[in-house]
Amino acid sequence: MIKTILVPATGTDVDRAVFASALAIARPFAAHLDFLHVRVDAISVAMTATSEGGTVMMGGLLDRLEEEGETREQRARQIFDEFCARERLAIAEIPSAAAEPSAQWLRQMGREPYWVAEYGRAADLMVIGRPIEGQGVAPETIETAVLESGRPLLIPPATTAMTAPPETIVIAWKATREAAHAVTAAAPFLDLAKDIHVVTVAETEDLSTEEGSQLMTNLRWRGLRVSAERLPPDQRGAGDTLLGTARDRRALLVMGGYGHSWMREWIFGGFTQDVLQTAAAVPILIVH
Repeated sequence: MIKTILVPATGTDVDRAVFASALAIARPFAAHLDFLHVRVDAISVAMTATSEGGTVMMGGLLDRLEEEGETREQRARQIFDEFCARERLAIAEIPSAAAEPSAQWLRQMGREPYWVAEYGRAADLMVIGRPIEGQGVAPETIETAVLESGRPLLIPPATTAMTAPPETIVIAWKATREAAHAVTAAAPFLDLAKDIHVVTVAETEDLSTEEGSQLMTNLRWRGLRVSAERLPPDQRGAGDTLLGTARDRRALLVMGGYGHSWMREWIFGGFTQDVLQTAAAVPILIVH
């Protein structure tokens, strides 16, 4: 069950679609939405950007950063207020008996990646949009949210807002701890889905081994409609094969974080890099 969802509020045009997608996920669960805005610590940034003795330069930079931070925060709050008013979202700081979504405005100062991961650890789900042309969260925020929060991250489509949880789900299955963790985290979405496809991509020419058959059988014990298939990789690799499958079926792609062994390279390396950079129309639930 999903009852708390964390959503970064960046003060850019990306927020509107991300907010709408987060609410679409919250509605079936009557979940609470925490909208978090992280304002840049202008003093820390200015000190880092200037060399010793650059007092005049630092002063000018500090003023500019303070002004930009104030403008961004006001814009983020405006988008939040307008969204809550339009959707008639109740503003709440503590749980109530009402079986409907609620919202809360949260504000911190400092580094966005740190605070998103910090709040994300206490949430059931994070909903973070892809950065588009410099708008939205910083790429580092997505990396840190996945690697350090321990919580599932839903990345909605960049092209349009979600209106409901997807009825079709593609599970990118591989015999790894991360993939198993992703399936567990996706349980609330699996229970709402009408069709679930466990998809593995062959790493050799031998397609006879049904690696996902055991997972398919176990999910069927829960009364879910599940199929399993093993596909040959696209010429460009496993990532494109799975993305294409999810896109063609208008499905949520559920995936675990696996790829490079180096933790900090993982989110931007190999398979996961393909998913984040080329899957603009595909919603993704990713867990490390």
